[in-house]
Amino acid sequence: MALGCAAALFATLAAAQDHAEHAGHAPPAEAEHTEHAAPDAGAEHADHEAHAGHTAAMRGALGDYSMTREGSGTAWQPDDSPLTMRHWANGSWTLMTEASATAVYTDAEAGARGDHDAFVESMAMLMAQRPWGSGTASLRAMLSLDPALVGTDGYPLLFQTGESADGVTPLIDRQHPHDLFMELAASYSFDLGGAEGHRRSAFVYGGLPGEPALGPGTYMHRASGTRFPEAPISHHWLDSTHITFGVLTGGLVLGDVKLEASAFNGREPDEHRYDIETGSLDSWSVRATFTPTPSWSMQASYGAIDEPERLEPGVDVARTTVSASYHSARGKALWDTTFAAGRNSKQPGEDTDAYLLESTLAWKGARAVFVRAESVEKDELFAEGDPLHGEVFKVRKLALGFETTLGNLWHGNLAVGVVYDLHFTPEALDAAYGDDPQSWQVYARWSLP
Repeated sequence: MALGCAAALFATLAAAQDHAEHAGHAPPAEAEHTEHAAPDAGAEHADHEAHAGHTAAMRGALGDYSMTREGSGTAWQPDDSPLTMRHWANGSWTLMTEASATAVYTDAEAGARGDHDAFVESMAMLMAQRPWGSGTASLRAMLSLDPALVGTDGYPLLFQTGESADGVTPLIDRQHPHDLFMELAASYSFDLGGAEGHRRSAFVYGGLPGEPALGPGTYMHRASGTRFPEAPISHHWLDSTHITFGVLTGGLVLGDVKLEASAFNGREPDEHRYDIETGSLDSWSVRATFTPTPSWSMQASYGAIDEPERLEPGVDVARTTVSASYHSARGKALWDTTFAAGRNSKQPGEDTDAYLLESTLAWKGARAVFVRAESVEKDELFAEGDPLHGEVFKVRKLALGFETTLGNLWHGNLAVGVVYDLHFTPEALDAAYGDDPQSWQVYARWSLP
């Protein structure tokens, strides 16, 4: 039944694409711009400017700001960021769709820990928003076929840790798949008045699942990181709470400042990837976000997470994060960059830190280069019983990628790319991983719009 629901949503998105193209109330072509537009040398920047002018008039879900500021959950990104969703009007509703499927082959040369695999990552999102009384109501649904197309044991990713594939053993050197239900959420914002450009609003957001006010926007939705076919190894220090089975957030928008707090279920998703889990709202977080100019968005957040790892009962985590995202359009180029830092303080346990810098430069409407640099203190690389279990190792990773768009396919765009990963590790890991292990991925991505 769950797979049927997901397939139905993917079909709905494709049908919505046809509707947006042919309906009499569809927005003009320039309003449908996406950073994955079909090849058209020199057109991307002009489309970006026209698109920004159109979407500036579209109200955000949480207040009186441009919809381009919206990120994942209630997170914000720079106002000038491209809105990579197809949108159209249906009466008083504004509807938005987005979907992607990425076929990946990955190979890691890493001694005894090396592995290779082929898999398909996927995501489909449908949003609906409308004025309601003195505010704005918004609905979100985001699904993924990862449990079927990636597999419940995830895909190879050197030095990744977190969660479990079977509820018994931890995942090490593998990235867990996303759940079928990634977000089923609703929000309502109430206008509190104020001067033009400095209007105030109060909002409430709830999801089962949803994303609490903790960390930067998740890596799948950051403009600087959407082209990477692999998760960051800093994921569980920054944005791993993006699928939370039970979250309630309230906050204030004061012009370019947002203050918010969440109560949520701190337990990470279990090995059953097709269901909707329930649990008490035993954890909390607070976040402050500031967008000083249309090109910048910054956040600082803190969360107290109750027993996030099922295999570590009695261990809580206090997480602190800061991040800054930047967007620039110069000539024919679009440039997106994010810096983020996170600290996990286990209670009981040690503090470990993670740093991430990722950047994407896209130009001429068809090609992009991207880079991600990370430094992470890993304490879960060896299972219980191993002499190195619980030891902290600093792992540095540099990922370099290139992508080119081939053209249109099935109402969307088809792109291919390659990523090469370099890892820099302490000598104590050589016996398990070899000397400075390497990995690479090749991929083909279909994306809607």
